Amino acid sequence: MSKKYLIIIASILFSLQHLTAQEKLSSDSLFQLAREAAFDKKDYSTAIELSKRALKQSPDYTDIQVFLGRVYTWNDKPDSARAVFEQVLQRKPGNEDASFAYASLEFWNNNSNKALSIAENGLSTSPDSKDLLLIKSKILNDLGKPTEASNTIAYLLKKDPKNTEARALAERLKENSSKNKIGVGYDFVYFDEQFSDPWHLASIDYGRQTPIGSVTARLNYANRFSDNGTQVELEAYPSISKTFYAYVGAGYSGDVGIFPKYRAGFSLYANLPSSFEAEAGIRFLHFTDNTTVYTLSAGKYVKNYWFNFRTYLTPSGNDISQSYALTFRYYYGGSDDYFSVGAGTGISPDETSNNILLNTGYKLRSNNITGSFRHLFNRTNVLALNASWQNQEYRRDTRGNQFTVGLGYQKRF
Repeated sequence: MSKKYLIIIASILFSLQHLTAQEKLSSDSLFQLAREAAFDKKDYSTAIELSKRALKQSPDYTDIQVFLGRVYTWNDKPDSARAVFEQVLQRKPGNEDASFAYASLEFWNNNSNKALSIAENGLSTSPDSKDLLLIKSKILNDLGKPTEASNTIAYLLKKDPKNTEARALAERLKENSSKNKIGVGYDFVYFDEQFSDPWHLASIDYGRQTPIGSVTARLNYANRFSDNGTQVELEAYPSISKTFYAYVGAGYSGDVGIFPKYRAGFSLYANLPSSFEAEAGIRFLHFTDNTTVYTLSAGKYVKNYWFNFRTYLTPSGNDISQSYALTFRYYYGGSDDYFSVGAGTGISPDETSNNILLNTGYKLRSNNITGSFRHLFNRTNVLALNASWQNQEYRRDTRGNQFTVGLGYQKRF
């Protein structure tokens, strides 16, 4: 007999021996092999087959049934997954793991009403389930119920303040959490060298939740260079999908020099896996000439913390002016309860207090440090305090300091 046939026979015998050995494995051992096939090798077909064999030995093994339903989901077989989850929930109504897996399946297949019913049934049995509270918040937001979603996520954060994914979702829900909101703010800006008189800036705004997202109208007032001016702004945060939302803003002022005559902005935000977020946008300012600024940012939530890195890129002739900002935020409560510190370079076109300096010839080196405090009290009131220091090279080799302190208040109803 040739060597080739001997190898084939040996392979067949080895496979038969391996199958015989597997037949003798317990349901727990088969479950472990199925998990390894699914998680380590992404071999969902093998994981399904091993799970079925384990269930032949232990038909009511709930953990294996839920796992099988999940693997069907990952293998793009939603109907098979539904059948498994229904079987579990008929035997164990409100089972936490099955309810979460089933609600997640329906949510990602755009069946949010059914997903909500499943999640609520699970919460009736496990009212403090972190997974079910989180998926319920996502479902409510998808159904256009941001206030209910925010209340659910706030309850979860009280139970688990270091829940990274809940923290990220709470921040995204914040803009849409109230039907109406009114805000006022004031900033005092002092220069030790660059300008002889301090600046005074004030604002009042009204925001409303609409079917497309939150929309805010704002009136800004400023006293700069011993002169007064006003600016009107309109901003919106439209929702695009479960992953994307946008910022759209525009402003106008007849008092050029106190404010830019026109300002506009657009950003696209992406909610990425592992509580990362990213932004790409553009800002446009028109004084007597146009200034276009591009911005990119990346953020990450880690338990009670948020880290963000942002850059502004301003083309000018053959050069591109670059500025950077790094922000660190610590949440001690809900999404409106935090301390924040930051450091950066350059001037931000998003900062009303000093974006007018983009119109000057002082586009030299500058550095800044910022700090802020925000606190929600009595459920509908938000207090904000901020302070910043900027060291600005306003003439070559000549620097001055800019100090800003601000106070803000918002009422939601």
